[in-house]
Amino acid sequence: MMPLMTGTTNTVAVIGAHCDDVIIGAGATLMQIARNNPGVVLHALVLTGAGTEREIEEKNAFAALLPHADIHLTVLNLPDGHLPEHWRHVKNHLAKFRRTCEPDLVLGPQRDDFHQDHRLLAELIPTEFRAHLVLGYEILKWESDLPNPTVYVPIPDEVAQHKTRLLAQSYPSQTDRDWFDDEAFLSLMRIRGVQCRARYAEAFVVEKAVLAPCTDPSLI
Repeated sequence: MMPLMTGTTNTVAVIGAHCDDVIIGAGATLMQIARNNPGVVLHALVLTGAGTEREIEEKNAFAALLPHADIHLTVLNLPDGHLPEHWRHVKNHLAKFRRTCEPDLVLGPQRDDFHQDHRLLAELIPTEFRAHLVLGYEILKWESDLPNPTVYVPIPDEVAQHKTRLLAQSYPSQTDRDWFDDEAFLSLMRIRGVQCRARYAEAFVVEKAVLAPCTDPSLI
């Protein structure tokens, strides 16, 4: 495979239906971005969990994941599991979020996720971020809905291990779920690593990308 470089990434927008979605799907990638782009600005929108222990967990997780990033996190209180019933509110919140940032990269759920909340977000994000690189992350869970990824981000061993430790430490409310453990998260990253000839990787589905076959960046 030919590696494609993103160049400098100054601002990233991440969107999740639930607290922990973003870090499960793209936590290691965000750590890699922050390592390679000191001072990166992260705009994060989570649609559910405001006013509960889940919001506290999410804030602590982002702070631990990206201690040197400039994080702007908004957690809303829409009903978990019922976002399609609140389509207009979801759309309005996404539109408002879009006006707060001009990101180099957008991360959100992938379109074929079986969870109705994730799937709705995946459908609406490209309607707001119309001229951006949007990558859909995968969320390991009970449903058999893992995608056939089209983009891979190789992850160093220590970053993969740090992500799994952080998930366990930051989200105690989720540790009773039978799929929420270090072995499961590392296994998926290991499989994605095999698929891109790395030890570990996170994988994404690209919404749309424009390839400029040019060696001189000034001509792009």
